[in-house]
Amino acid sequence: MKKVGLAVCYDTKNFGSQIQVLATIKKVEELGYKTEIIRYKKKLTPTFVLQTIPRLFNVSFIKAKIHSKNKSKQIEKYPDIAKDVSIRNNRFNEFVKKYFTNLSKPYSGWENLVRESAKNYDVFLCGSDQLWLPNNLGSHFYTLEFAPDNKPKIAYATSFGVSQIPERQKKETAKYLNRFQWLSTRELAGQKIIQELTGKKARVVCDPTLLFDAKGWEQMIPKRKIIEEPYVFCYFLGTNEEHRKAANEFKKKTGLKLVTCPFLDNFVEKDQQFGDIQMFDMDAADFVNIIRHAEYILTDSFHGSVFSILHHKKFMTFNRFTAGVNSRNSRIDSLCTLLGLSERRFNGNVTDVEKDIDYLAVEEKLSKLRADSIEYLEAALK
Repeated sequence: MKKVGLAVCYDTKNFGSQIQVLATIKKVEELGYKTEIIRYKKKLTPTFVLQTIPRLFNVSFIKAKIHSKNKSKQIEKYPDIAKDVSIRNNRFNEFVKKYFTNLSKPYSGWENLVRESAKNYDVFLCGSDQLWLPNNLGSHFYTLEFAPDNKPKIAYATSFGVSQIPERQKKETAKYLNRFQWLSTRELAGQKIIQELTGKKARVVCDPTLLFDAKGWEQMIPKRKIIEEPYVFCYFLGTNEEHRKAANEFKKKTGLKLVTCPFLDNFVEKDQQFGDIQMFDMDAADFVNIIRHAEYILTDSFHGSVFSILHHKKFMTFNRFTAGVNSRNSRIDSLCTLLGLSERRFNGNVTDVEKDIDYLAVEEKLSKLRADSIEYLEAALK
């Protein structure tokens, strides 16, 4: 049985990231392959220093680091919130222990990673998630630069997260893309980027979470009711206060309680008062179940939208990022375009969430996309 080495983001504190890794593992194993998540432990060596220096001039990377540090400082000002966030972080860690039992031994240092992975794996696969964000350029891991030239390298639904690559990064981006024998992305914008930089026609495939329908997900994550009373799940990762106001307007209209999951990607001070039920003691399995049993979902999250669709929910997707040339809304743009759900984008009227969705038509499009995606993955692994 061939062994597939997975370069995936499994241990980040993000529900969507962990769930898409679970889906990737499940589908690859269903296709008849053994999987192992590659664990790379960075080590201060001359090679690592040379690899890292260019990142010091990567503006996006520096901004992301500053944002993360500032968020931690803000949370530390509120001991009760810090305690609650710590509880949730522990649940993230417990999810890893429960669901990801296929972890490799840690490969300490770049040279060790290159040497050992070449011996241990027959095929290398990276995906999905926004692993190719411009601010990640320079990590060299999710680009499979450690994998040997003579072994297959597959990108499954890997996302750039943006619609354009900065001019200064195009040459290096093209270099790592050209080492892949199989290229796919989950966004139309990503397909365009790959075409422009390499001349190759990448496949647009669905996010790993969409490779399974609601019944498939029930086998992986059994149904469980987390909240007994009817509610609206407001899953906002961004900072836009207008989205919170819209949710509160909908609460007044319907009388339904708002369930929130605050302080995940950003610290929004007003979120201390936003929502009737604030969820901290939850993991990715609870995230799926909260969506399963919600009356409505209001979200600016890609995977919040995905699981709303999979469970045939009435949902509304808000733009998390400001629209523009290089907005990171592209993955939601593609999702709604491919499935004919563009009317589920928030246009200023939150009550539109109550409109019915023709899920028969959605399932028809999704079934074709799912079949095409599985066909691509199967062919690539062979």
